[in-house]
Amino acid sequence: MNVSTFWRTLGGRLVRDIGAVVLAVGFVGVSFGAIAVASGLPAWAVLAFSACVFAGGSQFLAVGLVAAGNPVAAILGGLLLNARHLPFGLAVSDLLAGGWGRRLIGSHLMVDEAVAFALAQPDRPRRRAAYWLTGASIFVFWQAGTVAGVYLGGVMGDPTRYGLDAAFPAALVALLLPRLREPAGLRVGLVAAAVAVAASFFVPPGLPVLLGLAGLLVAGRMRRPPAPDESTVEPAMEVR
Repeated sequence: MNVSTFWRTLGGRLVRDIGAVVLAVGFVGVSFGAIAVASGLPAWAVLAFSACVFAGGSQFLAVGLVAAGNPVAAILGGLLLNARHLPFGLAVSDLLAGGWGRRLIGSHLMVDEAVAFALAQPDRPRRRAAYWLTGASIFVFWQAGTVAGVYLGGVMGDPTRYGLDAAFPAALVALLLPRLREPAGLRVGLVAAAVAVAASFFVPPGLPVLLGLAGLLVAGRMRRPPAPDESTVEPAMEVR
């Protein structure tokens, strides 16, 4: 599909929404490149990392933990963060139908934004177009952002002086805020934050973030209140 085909299939408004997200991801890529170089990684390794791994959260986590001298925690953290791609793959498997080459490329482009835009569409052609447009665009802009960040990191020195280190945490906070309105999401967030802060006084850098995953254990089960017009009610609903 070319750009005009995507525009006709998805509509101008959705293409513009995808473009806005892609542009924001590109700026986060600039932050990653600058921080990675400032952490002591060679430029070639940072660029290869972005091209081969292509997972923003895991990349930031790995760079931070490696810089803190904890590569084992970096590996474990990356595995935990990327475990979500298993259900992602099941959800969009029909959009990657084709030869092995198409499946491999499609799997590499499987990022949160691509899956979210795809699953929000009402029919398969729009889902497929949204997935491929979002995934491919984010890949290109993420690499471009990384290259720009590597250059800026080498020129500017310490990226914290310019606030580039805050770009990724700010993006994560913006993504999490809607979930904090839900009781389960708020419980998980509060417990995870408390565990991570408390653990930071006793364990090496990097591990508090992993221990914060204990917050997921408090999600538990929530009873669904019976609806007035329901004759039968499910006994429980598991919140994940």
